[in-house]
Amino acid sequence: MDNKEVGKRVLESVGGEKNVNSLVHCATRLRFKLKDESVADTEKLKADPDVIQVVQSGGQYQVVIGSNVADVYKAIMEDSSLGETPKEEGEKGNILNQLIDIISSIFTPFLGAMAAAGVLKGFLSLAVVLGWLSDTQGTYQILFAAADGIFTFLPIMLAITAAKKFNTNQFLSVAIAMAMVYPAISQIASDGAALDFFGIPAILSPSGYTSSVIPILLAVWLQSKFEPLVKKIVPQFLQTILVPLIVLLVMVPLTFLVVGPLGTVIGQGLGSLFNSVYNFSPLVAGLIMGGFWQVFVMFGMHWGFVPLIFLNIEQLHYDVLMPMLLPAVLAQGGAALAVALRTKDSKLRQLGISSTITSFFGITEPTVYGVTLPLKKPFIVACISSAIGGAVVGMSGAKAFANGLVSLLSIPSFISTIDGVESNVTMAILATAGAFILAFIGTLVVGFDDPAAETNATKPSATTLTETNARHILQSPLTGKIVALSDVKDPVFSSGAMGKGLAIEPEEGELIAPADGEITTIFPTGHAVGFTTTDGIEILMHIGMDTVELNGDGFTPHVKQGEKVTAGQSLVSFDIDKIQAAGYSTITPIVITNTNTFADVLDLNQEEIIQGEEFLTIVK
Repeated sequence: MDNKEVGKRVLESVGGEKNVNSLVHCATRLRFKLKDESVADTEKLKADPDVIQVVQSGGQYQVVIGSNVADVYKAIMEDSSLGETPKEEGEKGNILNQLIDIISSIFTPFLGAMAAAGVLKGFLSLAVVLGWLSDTQGTYQILFAAADGIFTFLPIMLAITAAKKFNTNQFLSVAIAMAMVYPAISQIASDGAALDFFGIPAILSPSGYTSSVIPILLAVWLQSKFEPLVKKIVPQFLQTILVPLIVLLVMVPLTFLVVGPLGTVIGQGLGSLFNSVYNFSPLVAGLIMGGFWQVFVMFGMHWGFVPLIFLNIEQLHYDVLMPMLLPAVLAQGGAALAVALRTKDSKLRQLGISSTITSFFGITEPTVYGVTLPLKKPFIVACISSAIGGAVVGMSGAKAFANGLVSLLSIPSFISTIDGVESNVTMAILATAGAFILAFIGTLVVGFDDPAAETNATKPSATTLTETNARHILQSPLTGKIVALSDVKDPVFSSGAMGKGLAIEPEEGELIAPADGEITTIFPTGHAVGFTTTDGIEILMHIGMDTVELNGDGFTPHVKQGEKVTAGQSLVSFDIDKIQAAGYSTITPIVITNTNTFADVLDLNQEEIIQGEEFLTIVK
């Protein structure tokens, strides 16, 4: 996948950067805040082969890309001015949408680091329980610092992202957060000693503001309102020193005296509200959260629960919500695996297997949007299964003692790290496994409308077409060894998402035209050529893997876009040694991108090929 090209297409389809207020990304989605969503070409994006789905929810326009979303995001930011954090304009939507947008924008940038720290913290707990490490060892202390640091100094992380969201000075926001978690202040709070500012008492919770969420968010929001007022008053030539000075002199005491205590009260209220529901009936709480979690994820509403998880761990030092959600994640994987085993559609089978694996690691968007939701029945079966699993987990009293991405890797964090607090890890594992198996068996029993069956019902048979010579045989554009497309180390090609074909590991550095036709696309870097034959066969020839990163070094194009060419004409020369020396594979996928318009695409079972030799048969 050419991330720059994907990013360019996505940005154009949402209306260009002039229609974008802000852009962040999570594990699988590009999350746009658009000025006018009606300008975006949603259908075009949904039809894009590199886009899994488009979701409009929570005031955000979300483009689901998959696991390589960070690379696409980086390409967009590099090729546009969006990194300059433009001020948001236009409609802001209702209060709920605004809150969801704020929370997701603030938490998503460090989601990966937080998930990694949570997993490490869980494994350290497991290591202590199994006797592999002692909590007094230096090894444990160093690793625990890596795992717990992000949570202890969470206000600093939040200050960085919140300042960007609220469009205020990040360094001043961080300075406020650092004051809140300053060791001497935290020690005073821990000792229960009094703290005042010119005689006015400051109310501190026993743990101070380490690991807190709401106080710093309120403080940065207030800073974003106060700082512009100071700039209006202070002369331009004095602003460099006086504005930061005044902001710190006002905001830090105000945070300790008013904002912090207010945030603490709000946080305790929210935490008590959820825990009241949980204490009333853990079974019902688990049933609802397990059954509807993926629905919340679809509409972006799951971000509303993120602060509750942080608040629970901050106040109680454990959370009951995360274990309830694990069955909801794994159940979708179970349903996707059943789809993969039952479907006759090769593309859906590949997607089902790959998305099952990603669900184990807590990434469900490819599973939901690519497999279960479009087929409807598997999604419903998975939700019912996860509701049952969530109810069992809720009833068992399982707890998480570290935050992070909900996945199989979070299970070690369910091991109790607090004396006297029980956590039924065994039941959480059994309930999660049960949800996976129930979704798997349920999908096999209930079934679904297989896209392959519908396609085969309307497609003429390949045998009939072959007998009438309605076919076209292409010539090989390269000399080298044949590699099955499924063996190419790029999921875009190996999954068949781009179409059928094969790959060649070239022995000579020249790419020729496989038939008479026209150059529809040639990348400036020369690493890929889009070609359409006179018979309407659309062919993509991608020289090497990730070779776009060479920026054309080692490639010499001989044709231009729109140029008419004849079979055997040289299209691109490339230096195999230079490409390999740079650490890139030269395996070249050759794909029929409009495969669905033909009855079939067949290879000739060759192991080696010579340039100009017949190698693919297109059955029309």
